[in-house]
Formats: sequence, C-alpha cells, structure tokens
Amino acid sequence: MNQGPTISQDERARPADRKPGTRRGLGRDAVVASICGGVVALMVGASYAAVPFYNWFCRATGFNGTTQVATSAPATGPIARKISVRFDSNVAPGLPWKFEPEQNEIEVNIGEVTTVFYTVTNQAARTTAAQAAYNVAPLTVGSYFQKINCFCFTEQTMAPGEKREMPVVFYVDPSIADDHENDGLNTITLSYTFYPVKDPVVKPLASGESDKRKGNL
Repeated sequence: MNQGPTISQDERARPADRKPGTRRGLGRDAVVASICGGVVALMVGASYAAVPFYNWFCRATGFNGTTQVATSAPATGPIARKISVRFDSNVAPGLPWKFEPEQNEIEVNIGEVTTVFYTVTNQAARTTAAQAAYNVAPLTVGSYFQKINCFCFTEQTMAPGEKREMPVVFYVDPSIADDHENDGLNTITLSYTFYPVKDPVVKPLASGESDKRKGNL
C-alpha cells in the first residue's frame, strides 16, 4: 500500500517548536518596549524637574558661584582680614540697556556690610524689561558671598530713556576665614548679566492711580 511521503519525527516536531518560541519572542519584545517607554517617560519628567532642582541646589550650596541670600548682617561682625571685590556687568544680545558698576573694585573687611551701586540706562525708545543672572568667581566662594539686597532678585522694567541706580548690599561671610582652602584668596569678582524678558509681569495699579491716569488723558 502506498502510504505517501514519509515525514520524519524531527520534521513533525519542528513547527511545534517554532510556535512557542515565536510567542516567547513577542513577549520579550513587549517587555523591552514597555521598559524603554518607561525610561523615556522618566527622562522627560526628570528634564522638567531638573531646572528648578538645579536652581534650588545652587542657592543652597553656592555651587557654580551662586551667591547666598542673607536677611541681616553677620552675628560675629567684621574681622581684620581684608579682601578686594571686583564688579563685572554684562548685557545679553537683544537688550538695549547700558549697564555698568559705579566702582570697578573696592576693598572691604570680611564680614563688613557694604553697599555698591550699578547704573542702568534703557537706551530704547520703548519700555523694556529684563532680569539679571549672577555669580561670583572663584566659583568656590559662592557659599560665602551673602547678599542682603540686590536688583537681581526681581524683574526690572524701565521706561524709554530711563536711567536708574540699582544697589547691591552684601558681605563676605566671616566663616570663610576657617576654610583654609581660601587662605590665599585676595579677590572676589561679582558678575551680573541682564537678560531680556519677553513677557514682563504686568504690575497692578496702586489705589487711586487709575483715576490719576484718566485725569491726564
């Protein structure tokens, strides 16, 4: 009797072996895809959180020369050691401001509260707004440079042709004298750069100011 072509046992088993393998392969691909998607989502979320975290970290530690914010003079008072503080000013492209310190360099006692002024002029025929970024050099002294008052804390809006004096009140923390890595430090440079603000914050009118403006129309 003609029984037709003979199929070996290996050939009969081969298709059955492939199907589970294919299902396993698809399962692994799905797991890998899920992991990759989760990593991408985590990276996107981290990128949004990175900027505020970085700003907080710099303010808290003085990293990258970020100065500190103080509310009062140091409790210990000034010490005899003196240090020179230089003042640097910059304006980002696109901002029509003239910005310069009234003094390029001063010498102060460490721990002495000092006030200096920068002069800013809006050279445009329109109202412009900007905010300053700042740091000190060497970068390692950021945690010792304390600012009590500074124009960099708020957005600045200036009328056409307006000229303004902007104060900076600061001191160098006396604890820097205990940091022996800074024993040879003689000069600190405080640097500002004003950047244009595209969408300035609209300040509300003071009580009665609206009526005064109507009367001037």
